Amino acid sequence: MKIAFIGLGNMGGPMAMNLLKAGHSVLAFDLSADACRKFAADGLPIAASAAETVAGAEVVISMLPASAHVEGLYLGGDGKPGLLENIAPGTLVIDSSTIAAATSRKVAEAAARRGIAVIDAPVSGGTGGAIAGTLTFMVGGSTQDLERARPVLEKMGANIFHAGDAGAGQTAKICNNMLLGILMIGTSEALALGVANGLDPKVLSEIMRRSSGGNWALEKYNPMPGVMETSPASKNYAGGFGTDLMLKDLGLSQENAAAVRAATPLGGMARNLYAAHSLAGNGALDFSSVIKLVQKAQ
Repeated sequence: MKIAFIGLGNMGGPMAMNLLKAGHSVLAFDLSADACRKFAADGLPIAASAAETVAGAEVVISMLPASAHVEGLYLGGDGKPGLLENIAPGTLVIDSSTIAAATSRKVAEAAARRGIAVIDAPVSGGTGGAIAGTLTFMVGGSTQDLERARPVLEKMGANIFHAGDAGAGQTAKICNNMLLGILMIGTSEALALGVANGLDPKVLSEIMRRSSGGNWALEKYNPMPGVMETSPASKNYAGGFGTDLMLKDLGLSQENAAAVRAATPLGGMARNLYAAHSLAGNGALDFSSVIKLVQKAQ
């Protein structure tokens, strides 16, 4: 299948590589020249522009940072045309960015008027899942369009869930990431408390992992340096899922909660704590670095 892939960040790059390894014809693009060079060195064909990637593509996949980037890409703005004008009718667009559900619906409606199918398919599983091809996709869109996308999604992920109509995948994603942000803060507090009392963080992590406090952060993404060799915490919080990206997702959850009058007090508190952490200069660090907020000074 001929696939256009736009967005080669920590998640998008490995996803595009998995499609290439699976035998698809992939042409990719990113505004970052460094990202393009990095994946070109691994054999990924790179286009000179986003418009060039979609010429003749059967499927277009995007993995971008925020709502404004997705809307700007597909719909244009400031006198610039959107990519939908370059995409042929009948093409399937899969947007795996994490953005506002309203933006996903806006893009899907505009695409439908041009005969282009769009599904929102944000992911969970982190950079490790992106590299291993074990991501979880949360899909919003029609059942027919999901089935068209399934052979492609299966090369990048192990779990595919149909959340509902357009925008539903985004809603599921912000619910998931709101919970993740809350869990990471709670895990960090518990570990920091134990260490402040002289406990070995490896031992405490294993105790909690196998007890009622067990969660994904303890299992896969421990925030305490030296406990888990593969976690960003043991790599000076480099790579992974950035604090500012978590802050963005928590902001989306609170905007959505306000719109539907839902009570999310812990989600709001988590958003404020990540905002403080970012303002302290940690926005580019992995989100597990939030443990710095609660660690006892050495």
